[in-house]
Amino acid sequence: MTPPPRPNPRHVAVWDIGKTNAKIAVVDMSTMTEIGVRTRPKAVLRDGAYPHYDIDGLWEFLMEGLAALQAEHGIDAISITTHGASVVLLDGAGELACPVLDYEHDGPDRLAATYDAIRPEFALTGSPRLPMGLNVGAQLHWLLETQEGLRARLAQVVTYPQYWSGRLTGHFGCEYTSLGCHTDLWLPREGGFSPLVAALGLEGKMAPLAHAGDVAGALLPQIAARTGVAPDTPVLSGIHDSNASLLPHLKALPQPFAVVSTGTWVISMAVGGAQVALDPARDLLINVNALGGPTPSARFMGGREYEMLKPETGPHSERDVGAVLERRAMLLPSVETSSGPFPGRHGDWTEALSPGEKSVALAFYLGLMTAECLSLIGAEGPVVVEGPFARNALLLDMLAAATGREVFCSASATGTSLGAALLAVQEAPASAVQRHARGGDPAALEDYAAAWRAAVRRDPSEGSFARRANG
Repeated sequence: MTPPPRPNPRHVAVWDIGKTNAKIAVVDMSTMTEIGVRTRPKAVLRDGAYPHYDIDGLWEFLMEGLAALQAEHGIDAISITTHGASVVLLDGAGELACPVLDYEHDGPDRLAATYDAIRPEFALTGSPRLPMGLNVGAQLHWLLETQEGLRARLAQVVTYPQYWSGRLTGHFGCEYTSLGCHTDLWLPREGGFSPLVAALGLEGKMAPLAHAGDVAGALLPQIAARTGVAPDTPVLSGIHDSNASLLPHLKALPQPFAVVSTGTWVISMAVGGAQVALDPARDLLINVNALGGPTPSARFMGGREYEMLKPETGPHSERDVGAVLERRAMLLPSVETSSGPFPGRHGDWTEALSPGEKSVALAFYLGLMTAECLSLIGAEGPVVVEGPFARNALLLDMLAAATGREVFCSASATGTSLGAALLAVQEAPASAVQRHARGGDPAALEDYAAAWRAAVRRDPSEGSFARRANG
């Protein structure tokens, strides 16, 4: 379905829900900058049968944010972007049929054997088998089998961005980029539902299909009255957050290229790269981009790993950089062991390091993990880094050295909001990226990268790449 023609709005409000934080921002489309932002942590509630997202708290925050940003800047359109691996189950009245499961809950693992018996093969879906609820199909299977009366209550399964656009407009849907995010429910090459939908008994219960840029509808009158936003304001259907980061470059850059979207997850996406066989055991998958094209992708929880180790680090100096390179002091994978290109491996620092040296080695580790992901998906051409890691010069230096390719950085703090805002306009502006000026000693960085790769390819039969250096 093609979005209907509409005037290009000046100010687009973007409701942006990541795994760790939620924000609402106003993007000025004339400058492609955020001119107003409200943020809050994304809470996981522990009451009830299982951990679930604080939907009511998020809704109140959205309402307050829309009202404040409308008063400050004016809002001409609303767009949505959220993390993947989440769906919302609605009853016949459009209310939650059950709480929205936190995908890091391990409940679905308890029914892994029965789920594995019905899930389609990776060759069909491009969706690797992941732990916990990271496969939406596994979530649905577990919920339907364990939550009493849910099957009878369930009227619609809605992808997460489309829940929010639906709540704003009354029109709920399912959208391709979210369905294509390791759900097991989608056939990315064919562009249709996988056999799992029927196996779960959900035929006729998946909400209507929509493209990310479709107008879900106009703002409901009661929401317009509460927020002050005009009732005829269009609300876009919405998009998976990594695909929001990809969209500006997909429209503007010549192929081949790759985009690395960073946050809690670091998602690497190859556009027009080499045709390679994807290994599902290494957290590789086929995403579906906003234009409907299959996109080889790789992921690891780089932002989570950074936050886990940040308390051990401290400010670094050039002496720390030189010492880490000279001694080849390293962090080896994995810190977060349940996902990424080295799942199940328990790495650590290769030797005792000062806090400043740990800061350097951590940045190098994140750059090298990203380079590994890019290699595994056949990425070619320049690499564009979006999000918070685009401000980490050491990481970018190592990424450039390890890939041997040019690295560009997004000019904004986050690519997801700007990408989601682009759904509201017909003409895409030029991709706002800046070439990273490589620092450090390129030869030393390349030697370090080679040594790191050699270390991670040694036999990890003892269950850990490195000794426990600090007790």
